[in-house]
Amino acid sequence: MRQINLREYQRCNEPVLLSREERDALAEAIPSVTVEPASGHESHYFLTPSSTIGVVEIGDLAIQILPKLPIDRVLFLISYAIDPKDWQNIGFDLEEQSSIVEAVIPAFTMHVRQALRRGILQGYQVREDALATVRGQIRFGDQIRDRYGIVPPVDVRFDEFTEDIVENRLIKAATGLLLRKSIRSHQLRTELRAIESALQNVSHQHFAGNQLPEVQFTRLNERYRSAIELAKLILRLSSFDIQHGNTRASSFLVDMNQVFEDFVVLALREALGLTKHSFPQNADGRRVRLDEAERVVLKPDISWWQGRRCCFVGDVKYKKTNAVGIKHADLYQLLAYTVATDLPNGLLIYAAGEDEPRTHEVKFAGKTLTVMALDLAGAPADVLMQIKRVAMQIREGATVLHSNW
Repeated sequence: MRQINLREYQRCNEPVLLSREERDALAEAIPSVTVEPASGHESHYFLTPSSTIGVVEIGDLAIQILPKLPIDRVLFLISYAIDPKDWQNIGFDLEEQSSIVEAVIPAFTMHVRQALRRGILQGYQVREDALATVRGQIRFGDQIRDRYGIVPPVDVRFDEFTEDIVENRLIKAATGLLLRKSIRSHQLRTELRAIESALQNVSHQHFAGNQLPEVQFTRLNERYRSAIELAKLILRLSSFDIQHGNTRASSFLVDMNQVFEDFVVLALREALGLTKHSFPQNADGRRVRLDEAERVVLKPDISWWQGRRCCFVGDVKYKKTNAVGIKHADLYQLLAYTVATDLPNGLLIYAAGEDEPRTHEVKFAGKTLTVMALDLAGAPADVLMQIKRVAMQIREGATVLHSNW
């Protein structure tokens, strides 16, 4: 397999040979990659990734986009977002890996083994079937419409105690996706096949990464929680069956913009001791409108609510927004948030290197926009200490406002 290694936000040094099908499949799999024809070289292109990292396989071509951060720092951000209280036991392979896929698999197989140690979880599923005898409830409407009331068979609906439930289907679907990846480690592939074999009585079900089912956890299925969260992560990051002619593409991609936002929101929520309801992401469940007619809907990344009143608002950016012809787009967005929430100040949090910490006093508006940066290159303890300092600043600003209500 041909291998091309790129790095986040860096243009490749040498032009890359791509067939038309490979070029089009790459553009569909990772639209954020800039593909520039190389002058004087037919079918050669310069590739420039953005914030999407991971692997895309196009036929016999594998394109790997490495993060600008060390891979263990990326995995720390992801694992914290999965479980902020027990992130150290997620089990990602934190050694430097050539593939983020192979760094995720050890954690997934470990948690699935732990979940299955006490046996495969079973539950009741509603079934509809045509049987020789009555079981459960007769579907009289179907029996009369389709069989004119003649029996057997009998159209019935019944509850079946089975392994074929959504928890096991999610794990099996994630296992199948990983097995279709190019995995160098024979041991990892063997462990994945063992999981697939253990779930042989579970249906193969396709799950869209953006429409995964919610699993309600109780004392009966709590042991599955970590395995389910990792399975859903794998399903969100994977996509298959991008087809161009005879060329098929698959991918395992991580959007660092989303990873950074998820981490910062959850870490601040934990540091402040707040709930998802009072410190929502994207103002989920709250009404933030810029205009009197409430046609302009705003969704700030971070906000703190006390009752119906917002006492803090902010935005999180892994990378500065580059809007054509518009400078300081992120500050304009934050200003709109402060206006819509009627707050005197707002906070913009960047990943280090995107902007210097500073404060902007907005003319004629009575608004203060504060810019801060998180250095993600340090050890996890150092990153979390920075989060605590940001949380302290948020609490101080929100407390002052609260005292003036």
